[in-house]
Amino acid sequence: MKEKKSSFLSRLGPGFITGASDDDPSGIATYAQTGAIFGYVQLWMVLWTLPFMIAVQEMCGRIGLVTGKGLSGVIRRHYSRKLLAAAVFLLLVANTINIGADLGAMASAAQLLVPVPFTVLLLLMTALTLTMEIFITYKTYAKYLKYLALSLFAYFLVAFTVTQDWMAILVHTFVPHIAFTQEYLMNVVAFLGTTISPYLFFWQANEEVEEEVACGKLRAMGVGKPRIDDCDVRAMQHDTAFGMFFSNLVTFFIITTTASTLHANGIFKIQTAADAAEALRPLAGNFAYVLFALGIIGTGLLAVPVLAGSASYAVSEAFKWREGLYLKFEKAHGFYGVITIATLLGLLVNFLPISPFAMLYYTAVVNGIIAPPLMVVILLIANNRRIMGARVNSVRANIFGITITAVMGVAGVAMIVSLLR
Repeated sequence: MKEKKSSFLSRLGPGFITGASDDDPSGIATYAQTGAIFGYVQLWMVLWTLPFMIAVQEMCGRIGLVTGKGLSGVIRRHYSRKLLAAAVFLLLVANTINIGADLGAMASAAQLLVPVPFTVLLLLMTALTLTMEIFITYKTYAKYLKYLALSLFAYFLVAFTVTQDWMAILVHTFVPHIAFTQEYLMNVVAFLGTTISPYLFFWQANEEVEEEVACGKLRAMGVGKPRIDDCDVRAMQHDTAFGMFFSNLVTFFIITTTASTLHANGIFKIQTAADAAEALRPLAGNFAYVLFALGIIGTGLLAVPVLAGSASYAVSEAFKWREGLYLKFEKAHGFYGVITIATLLGLLVNFLPISPFAMLYYTAVVNGIIAPPLMVVILLIANNRRIMGARVNSVRANIFGITITAVMGVAGVAMIVSLLR
């Protein structure tokens, strides 16, 4: 039994890390808002998005695995500079806003525990995050910080602690209910944007390459082409599928919990960290704030380096700089410089006149608008035999990839039209 367990855990790599980082503070806020506003009504999106998440992230992982390069590196080598510039720009915009929203949420959550001004906590969170990003390898501190994120399992427990209408949950999980209202469309775009996010595309592709360097299949990131076999591809696919399943399982219980606590008690909008923490009160009582704060801070400390790192991978590959979290600071100044700048720009986002938790939600909306153009690029690469050889997309992968790209594009346009009316 121990050998099987060890074997299973050893297969969990970039795909699982990507899935776990998908439940960042922006994701938690969006899913909590979904449950508070609509109750169980949008639970169907959890089940519906799962195969599409797996398909898109599998494409990104396969591109990194096959080419030995991240998405930006592949675009630079095989496509025009204009396309490269557009892709990197879109990613930088989305990630900078996302970093800012996550840092603000972490500071806002910390205020539930210590009576310190928001700005002071924001600066402390930024300094802490930057220090760990630059001077400690991500894999090292992620081993410890993930235990803070275990507080997310409180949502699982609350779901079974309070009274639930399990028949309604079952119906809304399997039977879609769609309304063409402005609020409903905006939440669909936000849900899709925080579930299928641009930073995850670039992150997983590059992390697959980092793994190849660690395993000795590449001398350095972007140098040479790795030799892989069907077992490598299958391992990546299983890892990705498990990571996306885990991510959506957390999503399901966040929505279920907030629907049965906040929505059921007339709280239809989450304005503050305290509002969001109330969802955990049936389980933790006065300790609800502690549990919620630990969850937000833990997932934020895990996710912000992913956001800044994916932006830095993209810029570094575009300019042919040395890159990789496996490198020390003195050997990759440009790479860590981009991480620093992206994080500091994110810090400045918090001085806009928008509350931290509203910003989390709007960040998800921005991701939902920016993702489709990047997904078109991913589809082009994954179907290019000159790049992928025999490991181009299957018919099934193309069906899922094209469908979700079209759905997200149409949803974004429909939302914008509804806002302009």
